[in-house]
Amino acid sequence: MARKRTAPFNPKTFLTQVDGGKTLLQCRKGQVLFSQGDAADAVFYIQTGRVKLTVVSPQGKEAVVAILEPSAFFGEACLAGELVRMATAIALDPAKIVRLDKATMIRVLHEEPSFAELFLAYLLSRNLRIQEDLVDQLFNSAEKRLARVLLLLAHFGKEGKPEPVLAKISQETLADMVGTTRSRVSFFLNKFRKLGFIDYNGRMHVHSSLLNIVLHD
Repeated sequence: MARKRTAPFNPKTFLTQVDGGKTLLQCRKGQVLFSQGDAADAVFYIQTGRVKLTVVSPQGKEAVVAILEPSAFFGEACLAGELVRMATAIALDPAKIVRLDKATMIRVLHEEPSFAELFLAYLLSRNLRIQEDLVDQLFNSAEKRLARVLLLLAHFGKEGKPEPVLAKISQETLADMVGTTRSRVSFFLNKFRKLGFIDYNGRMHVHSSLLNIVLHD
């Protein structure tokens, strides 16, 4: 039975209180949460830290498909019938993550309407992002794709105040996300810096003027 609530719903607090079928993970940087080909039997929720999702082609080529931040779910495809993982999930930072067994996740979705509503909103937002990523890959240049990735990582266009200073992320990871080479990423970052769109010295400060690259035809 759903609980009555007077305070705003807080998924972070709620998930730590779920009974049974739940594990609270303290992850070190670089820890693999699951690998491509593993059994898909749980859903994960990030409390703190970041997680990188990667896929490897049959030819051995690796690509970064997402960088997930706190409040993100991943591994949810098991709820739609996925039997094995299609990607590898790796902690980019020390992270706190809630792991919910598939059966527990289904039970909680049935019992807690507020959580189900939040989860559905997340899935819809994620689906929209995937569609936008596909259009970006099909029609935009590597330069525009990189600019869009940087703006997304800095939260420009999302609710709340943007975070212009990005957590440290390597040029190799950016290249994998954009679908280009590290040398091209380095070239574009230097160009963005010379144009005053970013400040880049180890940590990156993204200015809203970087939108000019995305919007320019």
